[in-house]
Amino acid sequence: GARDFLVPARLSPGACFALPQSPQLFKQMLMIARCFRDEDLRADRQLEFTQLDIEMAFTPMEELMRMNEEMIAHIFKSIKGVEVPLPLPRLTYEEAMERFGCDKPDIRYGLELCTITDIVADSNFVVFKGAVADGGGVKALRVPDGKRVSNSRVKPKGDVFGEAVTAGAKGLAFARVEADGASLSGAKPLREGLSAEATASLIARLEAQPDDLILFAAGDVSLVNKTLDRVRQYLAHSLGEVPQGENALLWVTEFPMFEFNEDEQRLEALHHPFTAPNPGQLDNLKTANAQAYDMVLNGVEIGGGSLRIYRRDVQERVFDAIGLSMEEAMEKFGYLLEAFDSGAPPHGGIAFGLDRLVMLLANETSIRDVIAFPKVRTSSVLNSVPEYISTVESQSLRHALLVMRARVGQVIRWAEQSEVMRDSSAASSDRKEHCMIPEGNPERERESL
Repeated sequence: GARDFLVPARLSPGACFALPQSPQLFKQMLMIARCFRDEDLRADRQLEFTQLDIEMAFTPMEELMRMNEEMIAHIFKSIKGVEVPLPLPRLTYEEAMERFGCDKPDIRYGLELCTITDIVADSNFVVFKGAVADGGGVKALRVPDGKRVSNSRVKPKGDVFGEAVTAGAKGLAFARVEADGASLSGAKPLREGLSAEATASLIARLEAQPDDLILFAAGDVSLVNKTLDRVRQYLAHSLGEVPQGENALLWVTEFPMFEFNEDEQRLEALHHPFTAPNPGQLDNLKTANAQAYDMVLNGVEIGGGSLRIYRRDVQERVFDAIGLSMEEAMEKFGYLLEAFDSGAPPHGGIAFGLDRLVMLLANETSIRDVIAFPKVRTSSVLNSVPEYISTVESQSLRHALLVMRARVGQVIRWAEQSEVMRDSSAASSDRKEHCMIPEGNPERERESL
């Protein structure tokens, strides 16, 4: 959901500079790493932040990961006096999503998710049956000693139920393991919708004990993961399951190259389109894994990187997979493709979010407490910017904005004209001429606006 900050260009009316969200190509070339993102503020996100970027040539992925985990271990030893056992544990992306529902899991506590789609596929409980029939899945989250969570909390209007709805789910089903350890109590449709065999298989797979609470989510797998991930984190904190003073570092690896964008109905890069695919999967690029790796600390991504593409033919295939034509690729990234022709070396890197890392090392919960010049939702704490433009000194900027608005109006008008002309018999050259935006007179445009 992040957007670029756009800055009007004074000398090119109607044109803008875009501040880099994460200047990937510039990092690869020169390690410039000041980042700006127009997005909603969160505890671990600000509009601007600093990355420590590391780029290395002719370095295997294992060597690069080893060097970085040794650096982090040194930081923990020097600053907190804590020994970090090496090598760090690793989870593949698939394992992380299966067990925790997210790609940056907090492994300081349990409450792991479990897929039960195969067990409930033939059940008579309409929610489970419908989800499976639609190609979705069903997962369960077992809460030991479930008496700690009352029924009112997991029913509509309850706080746990509310967390599931906030994640996008329509609801949250639940059941409790009876004292005999072999049967379930709960809503009648769920309880009676599961056969005795399915109930036994469910309890066995979850390793559930008497009085355990079982929470269920069903539907699209990505939404199921998002729902139970949020519920898991919420319950862990509300039940005191998170060990204080403990640090859990790990690597998450083998990310997919692409994910499907439902809104635009196309593939898009999961990390960025310059990440190198697994060399053994080039023949099936759209389903390939990336040579990517994220370092996670207590459920927060503190660093992420990958081996980069350094061959033009591979980069062109990745552009094609995300729907970028060769003409568009040359217009946007021609300088990169030409650089590959000049013999770019195999290279890879990683970028650490310094603000997040400092926040965690300082045992704070928000980067506003450690970052210079922090922002709140609407402004900077230091000087209350942004401000509404009203002073004489801002006339040049106001003029640029007015010109830009006028240009946008022109674009809309000419686009409408071209739409009408599309069905006419006019020659393509005539259409092109009608769709071009004339230079115009900025003063006249401002007056007309």
